Amino acid sequence: MIENENMMEELHCIGCGAVIQTEDKDGLGYLPAGALKKKLENGDELYCQRCFRLRHYNEIAPTSLTDEDFLALLREIGQHDALIVNVVDIFDFNGSLISSLHRLTGNNDVLMVANKRDVLPKSLKVGKLTAWLREQAANYGLKPKDILVTSAKNQDDVEQLMEAIEHYRRGRDVYVVGVTNVGKSTLINAIIKNASGADDEVITTSRFPGTTLDKIEIPLDRDTALIDTPGIIHRGQMAHYLAPEDLKYVSPRKEIKPKTYQLNPEQTLFFGGLGRFDFISGERQGMTAYFDNELNIHRTKLEGATEFYEKHKGELLAPALVNAKLVRKEFSVKEKSDIVFNGLGWVRVPERAVVAAWVPEGVDIVMRKALI
Repeated sequence: MIENENMMEELHCIGCGAVIQTEDKDGLGYLPAGALKKKLENGDELYCQRCFRLRHYNEIAPTSLTDEDFLALLREIGQHDALIVNVVDIFDFNGSLISSLHRLTGNNDVLMVANKRDVLPKSLKVGKLTAWLREQAANYGLKPKDILVTSAKNQDDVEQLMEAIEHYRRGRDVYVVGVTNVGKSTLINAIIKNASGADDEVITTSRFPGTTLDKIEIPLDRDTALIDTPGIIHRGQMAHYLAPEDLKYVSPRKEIKPKTYQLNPEQTLFFGGLGRFDFISGERQGMTAYFDNELNIHRTKLEGATEFYEKHKGELLAPALVNAKLVRKEFSVKEKSDIVFNGLGWVRVPERAVVAAWVPEGVDIVMRKALI
């Protein structure tokens, strides 16, 4: 036990924001009392045991926070006059939107930051991408003050983001919000590095959903702060149906290389064991798949595809789903469109066609205006 228990109330893990505690080793913010005492004596930065293991061994421990806990933290923002920086994932744009953002955060100004542009093909120009993002956001009832396209890996992008935040915040606090896995903490680490010259990550980052557990405040000046909030766990994302070792397939780290398949009607594409695309009817055409480069894409006949999946899932069709089955949704394509498997990737259909997409039950599938 720590001698001054009141001190415990003021100690937070700088990796995830959880309150440091020494009693419940399965609870949030746990750190053995001996380790805490040693860190305090040495003046070391405080990371809970969960963050320490995640940072050094890439291990993840389950958390006791619920979806409602995350949303309650967001609702608090609506009580403050602040700038909201809404980080979305360009690769998983539809799956990373918070359609209820304006309702949750009151009348606060919103700056949308579309992160991870480095994973999209370099041929896609930022101007065209920004216009597409604005149109898509409007379709969901979102009206940000501005939209920035960024990569946390690009120093110029980070500097541009910092300038935009300063321009729009007008002396107010800044809350950074987003669903899990959009790269919020990575982006904030890049901002801290830009401002301070620090080399190490301060906030814990990983592919695992829900890494940040409580608000983390980074001072901007004497009176205001930039506040990283927990990622909202969106159950419609593919990441929740994968084993931890397979999360790399839904979080590309490198520029994705599109693959075009000349398909005839009644042909099927499998994306490992995670999804399926059926070309039901239409003219022969080149359909382009935008998925992680390491994900195995297998073409076969539509007839017998369900039996093929059951026979080969987890082996030829790997990686496999965890506790989920594939469900089907059909689309009638009238113009060049993307069929989006939220959190996994998308298929561009260039001409009129009837197609079907299969994803784990609970994952969203949408048809949208083609991005590329």
